[in-house]
Amino acid sequence: MERRQFRVLYRTFLMRVIDLELLSADADTSRLLAQFAALFAGMSFLFTFWIIASGGALPRDFLWLMEHFLIATTMVVVGLFSVLCWDSIFPDRRDVLVLAPLPVRARTLFRAKIAALISALSLSVLSLNSISGLIWPFLFSATNEGGLLGILHALAAYWATMILAGLFMFCCVLGVQGAASQLLPRQHFLRLSALLQIAVFFLFFGVYILEPSLETPRALTAPENQRLLAWLPSYWFLGLFQQLNGSMFPAFAPLVRRAWEGLAVALFGGMASILMAYFRTMGKIVEDPDIVPGAHRANWSPRFGTLLQTSVVLFSVRTLLRSRQHRVLLSFCLGSGLAIVLAYVKTALDLQRLLHRATGGAADVSFFVASLWAMCFAILGVRFVISMPHMLRANWIFRMTEIHSVTAYLAAIRRSLWVLAVTPVWLFFCIFFLLRWPAWPIVGHLVLLGLVGAIVVELSLYGFHKLPFTCSWLPGQPKVRLVSWGCLLVLVPPIAGGLEKRRLDQPLGYVCMFVLLACIAAYVRWRTVASARSAEGLIFEEEYRPELFSLNLPRNESIPLPLSADVERSGIC
Repeated sequence: MERRQFRVLYRTFLMRVIDLELLSADADTSRLLAQFAALFAGMSFLFTFWIIASGGALPRDFLWLMEHFLIATTMVVVGLFSVLCWDSIFPDRRDVLVLAPLPVRARTLFRAKIAALISALSLSVLSLNSISGLIWPFLFSATNEGGLLGILHALAAYWATMILAGLFMFCCVLGVQGAASQLLPRQHFLRLSALLQIAVFFLFFGVYILEPSLETPRALTAPENQRLLAWLPSYWFLGLFQQLNGSMFPAFAPLVRRAWEGLAVALFGGMASILMAYFRTMGKIVEDPDIVPGAHRANWSPRFGTLLQTSVVLFSVRTLLRSRQHRVLLSFCLGSGLAIVLAYVKTALDLQRLLHRATGGAADVSFFVASLWAMCFAILGVRFVISMPHMLRANWIFRMTEIHSVTAYLAAIRRSLWVLAVTPVWLFFCIFFLLRWPAWPIVGHLVLLGLVGAIVVELSLYGFHKLPFTCSWLPGQPKVRLVSWGCLLVLVPPIAGGLEKRRLDQPLGYVCMFVLLACIAAYVRWRTVASARSAEGLIFEEEYRPELFSLNLPRNESIPLPLSADVERSGIC
């Protein structure tokens, strides 16, 4: 009986790793998980395809570099998805109310929850290493005895290391959540857990991007690097892979010891803390309210234009501030963009030379490109988050009060994007650039940055006929143009940044660039408004486009269809 209950709960919780209340009625969770797996498999192909050009002959130091890169990437992916599934570890109020009257033990519920999360994370690890985990071990076998046995040895060592590294990250997240839920009252834990999630997000991204490259024997044995290596778990598991692969060097011995010790502490601490917190909070999920009553504040709100625009902007801002799930998703999007920006700046600039102002006060083109990327990622992140609903059961209020045209709502949504994305990013770079490089070319760049923000806002709102946080979410829609837009997002800012840097010192060239961007902004705005005028109304329920269209022709079976003369002469009928 308990096994059957476990299987039923396991399947239910596995399909609810993505919150079903956000999805449209036509949404398919299994299809969404399959598309995530395909995305990770594509990343695995990108890690592997260029081996063909190298001919397979790679030096040992480069093999160590790739071993560390693949291990660190797997660890950060598992860590990020563990944080995204933060709320899925504990049952919600609905689960407790439904399952409490039934003869289901708490340990069965706990096992089903943990097993569903581990299965989802295992799928991400498997898909992320689906291609690289089969090709790279052939090259890594060059560091052990080689031959067929060496290849099998490297293959087993690779997958064992990835599983143990992912388990370490998962248990670390469990330990942080379990310790926080034990030390804090439930109401305060729910309020502070979102801040913990955001902090862990940026910690994972920051360490993944900014950690130094120490894969050479000289760097691993340098005394000045030992304290740093003691705080970088990805290097621990690099040493663990060398031990399992049979290619140990003396420099990896302390890293292997830290890997086994860290894995034991994380496994015991994570499971023990989450187990104690699980049975401690089961009763409080129903008994205690989810939030603490807020203190009395002054009832004042700023104006953002008309009453409709002010209402939509305030609703968007307050929903984003109050919804823990949307804050976490926005942090994930902004953290991904920040990681790309930091990686670009890190590889393009000498940070020590920048901090010592050895550039003569001239702004490097890398920071121009970074500001363009930051603006684009902020707008696209907010645009993605506002398309997901907060509470679908309450959107009937907006259906009943839909008395304005779609263009009026579009103007209000546009203002929301300016308040939530464009203005904060523009003000940040305004302060950053003017404090570091107080020159007129920087002012010119800030003007062009605002025009780029206006263009990206209009492009993101084309066909978006929804109020923020009110329409059901339909994930996994096939959009071929997403690939082309992604390529443009990667290629255009570096080219535009270099072109802008050359034109800032030329008044005529700068004016031409300003006029060009202004014309593009005017055109995309007209295109977006025209699309809104052709819409019949706001969308509150996302649906797939039908693959077959019916002509709805009238049909009367009592009236026989007329036969052609050739058919009558043939005598078939």
